[in-house]
Amino acid sequence: MKSRISLLLVTLALAASSTLTARASSCSDSTISGTYAFTLHGTIFLPDGSTLLIDGIAKQTYDGKGNMSQVDAVATNGFLTPGWRAATGTYSVNSDCTGTLTITIPGLSDLHLQFIVAQSGNTIHQVVTDPGVATTGEGERLRIPKK
Repeated sequence: MKSRISLLLVTLALAASSTLTARASSCSDSTISGTYAFTLHGTIFLPDGSTLLIDGIAKQTYDGKGNMSQVDAVATNGFLTPGWRAATGTYSVNSDCTGTLTITIPGLSDLHLQFIVAQSGNTIHQVVTDPGVATTGEGERLRIPKK
């Protein structure tokens, strides 16, 4: 009887591990295709020792081939310029679901980010890696109805 219970437990353990392995998949640029809504928070540290508080939202669209476009609305120290600011970028997703992103905003220095893709590509966690910038973003894939 003990050997049957042991065999049943081993069989269940193997079945559970093969199910988990089957669900695990690697990521690529195509993992994050579509449009994502982001919230942005952080601080910019200026050379004179003062800081700028950053809060905002962004809508980023990834083409699944390494190109991104976005519009954002970002408040600096509580002041928001009305309207949407456009930007473009390029990204690369590693097989372990980490990646890098460079965002080009006209009139500003490029922003460099690292990110983690989660929830089968439905969520992206970002951090700006440029010196003096401590800003993070959390994004979720939008389900845009087709017309």
